[in-house]
Amino acid sequence: MESAGEGRRDYCFRDVLPFSLMVSGECVYMGLNTLFKAATRRGMSHYVFTIYIYAIGAAALLPAAFISHSRSTVLPPPTLRIMSQIGLLGLIGSSSQIMGYTGIGLSSPTLASAISNLMPALTFILAVLFRMEKVSLKSRSSQAKIIGTVLSMLGAFMVTLYQGMPIIFGSKPSFLRRQSLHLPQSNWTLGGILLIGEYILVTLWYFIQAQIMKDYPAELIVVFLYNLCATLIAAVVGLIAEPNPNAWRVRGVGLASVLCSVHSMLQCLSRYRLPLPLLWVSCSLATLSTWEALSDQ
Repeated sequence: MESAGEGRRDYCFRDVLPFSLMVSGECVYMGLNTLFKAATRRGMSHYVFTIYIYAIGAAALLPAAFISHSRSTVLPPPTLRIMSQIGLLGLIGSSSQIMGYTGIGLSSPTLASAISNLMPALTFILAVLFRMEKVSLKSRSSQAKIIGTVLSMLGAFMVTLYQGMPIIFGSKPSFLRRQSLHLPQSNWTLGGILLIGEYILVTLWYFIQAQIMKDYPAELIVVFLYNLCATLIAAVVGLIAEPNPNAWRVRGVGLASVLCSVHSMLQCLSRYRLPLPLLWVSCSLATLSTWEALSDQ
């Protein structure tokens, strides 16, 4: 009896708990994208949104980074080389965020969730290009990775180039539904291209971050400096792209979207690759929620 109880407990911790946490993470990701889409429908600027999430994140991390640095007696202050790498990380990160939010604004959270499944394929491609991964056509592992990469790329291009029929059954569509019905195919395709570009930059971001953490293993300090650099870069772009002062006033669903995104960013300092059965979870959840909130197509 005792061994059976221990077996069930081990099964829960080994299989059920990680699966539940990953599904919860996908629910959060899907919810944030849907909330942001709703905010953009009400006039929220993706440039302003990017600035606010990085600025609030940097402010929230400042005390923890200061305490971590003051207690550390091993690591010296970051060198000019480390700071330049973090600056590059901030440039790539802020650019990917702006591209991603622009893509969601032009398309839908469903498309964003579908294209996010390109992450393993893009990681494999960059690992091969940077000679971090060896490919042997005779190896079953390499064959599986190549086939998976090709299928992921084909699926991403399919959902980008084919918008599909509206999944709306109401006889009297709301204002948001009428907007969705008139979403041009060109906007959908451009949004998909921007989302693909976002995940290419995100994959590159992870490679650079891994190199920085090898040279300077101080997570809180690196993340704080990254948020600070990304804030400055996004602010320069935002001030040029959004000169209207009214665009910087955030309220209602826009404020909720900013705060939820900051909380999620602070809670998830690293992202883990999902196993194969979960590749469809984010797409399914995003489709259901977007159908209800935004009347997706």
